[in-house]
Amino acid sequence: MLLSILVPVFNEERLAAGTMKELLAVDFPCETEIVAVDDGSRDRSWEVLQSFEDQARVRLIRHDRNRGKGAAIRTAAKEASGDYVVVFDADGEYEPADLPKLLTPVLDGKAEVVYGSRSFGSHSAYSFWYVMGNKGITLAANLLFNSYISDLETCYKLMPRRLYLDLQVRSAGFGMEAELTAKLLKRGIRPFEVPISYTARSREEGKKITWTDGVQALWLLGRERLRRSDVRRR
Repeated sequence: MLLSILVPVFNEERLAAGTMKELLAVDFPCETEIVAVDDGSRDRSWEVLQSFEDQARVRLIRHDRNRGKGAAIRTAAKEASGDYVVVFDADGEYEPADLPKLLTPVLDGKAEVVYGSRSFGSHSAYSFWYVMGNKGITLAANLLFNSYISDLETCYKLMPRRLYLDLQVRSAGFGMEAELTAKLLKRGIRPFEVPISYTARSREEGKKITWTDGVQALWLLGRERLRRSDVRRR
């Protein structure tokens, strides 16, 4: 089994080097590759990523302009060669050491799709409204698709690469999280969830997601619920 770790990067010159080093140091129970996409950063993020080019497991791609997180992940997934894919943000909010936890249910034959579920506390969430927004979007997904997931917006979503490509996630920005989850739930695929660590950064520290992304997520959930089934006949 080969796991492709997809790393979207946008204006993260301060943190990218440290998070990449931590990711490369993780002891995975399978072979891995890292596909990092610089999404048109306007700082020195690309130069930082290039310092890892001599690592055999690292592949680097650069967008000529900023296209959004969803677009960067789509590019990385198409260029990846792994059996499975998982996204890792280079912003320091997630622990790289938690990634092997997502592989355990897959290697044990219990699941194909695994989400890393965050628990929010005073030490891990910078904003009350951010947490309530996440819970509201997750609740909306559960109501619309008669499911019970605990964390729709988590970055840590592991699944077969062929499935991710088949879902045809088109959202270019943060809305890709809602679109991807909605398409999974509509197909009757319920993610296996495992607990992970999380420490949110503040807006001053570089937090990029805003309330407008939450509104878009709700719209995408509703759109996918009403859309005719996109399951392909095989």
